[in-house]
Amino acid sequence: MQTAASITLNSRLSTSPRARCQAHIRPVTFHAPDCVIYAQGERTRSLYQIEYGAVRIYRLLADGRRQIVAFHLVGETFETHSFYAEAMVNTGLTSVERPASGHLNDRLVGVALKAMVRAQEHLLVVGRQSSLEKIAVFLVDLADRQGGTDVIDLPMSRIDIGDYLGLTIETVSRTISKLRDMGIVKLRNARSIEIMKPEKLRMLSN
Repeated sequence: MQTAASITLNSRLSTSPRARCQAHIRPVTFHAPDCVIYAQGERTRSLYQIEYGAVRIYRLLADGRRQIVAFHLVGETFETHSFYAEAMVNTGLTSVERPASGHLNDRLVGVALKAMVRAQEHLLVVGRQSSLEKIAVFLVDLADRQGGTDVIDLPMSRIDIGDYLGLTIETVSRTISKLRDMGIVKLRNARSIEIMKPEKLRMLSN
C-alpha cells in the first residue's frame, strides 16, 4: 500500500477568523494513484477538499467484490468514512479537522447535504434499464461537474465506471463504442471523451 507525502501549498479553503475557530486546516497532502486515503470504518474527524486529481469512494462486499459509490473531482469536498477513499490519479488533498465539540458549521452541513443528494442520484443511475442510459447519465454528470465542457476528462478507468454503474468492463467499453458509432461522442484517448452531440446525449440520459 502506498503512502502519502505532505506538501505545503496555498489552500482554497476559507481561512477567515471564524473558519479558523471552527476547523483546523492542514497542509495539502499528495496521494499517488491507488493510494488509500482512509480505510473502510476508519475513524477520523477530517473532511477533504480535492486541490487536484480525483478520488473514488467504495466499499468491499462480503463476497470480495468492489462497489464504487462516488467519484470526487477537483474542487469537490468529501467525507464518507464508512467506505474506502482512494486516489485514482496523482491527487492533492486539503484536510480540515472538525472541532472536537462535534458541532457542524455551515460548510460541513453543506458537504453532508451534497453527499446525500449524490447518493440518491447514484441509486437512480444504477436503477436505469439500459447500459446506454447509464453511460449517458454518467457522461452528462461528468461534463456538468467539469464546467459544462464538451471535452470530458476521465480520471477513472473503464473498470471503475463499471463498478460504479453496475456494469461489466466489456459492457462499458461496448456502450461507449456504440455512442461513438452513433456520432454522439468521439474518443480522443483512453481518458478523454469529446461530446459531439450534447443534445442527443442529454436526451438519452432523460
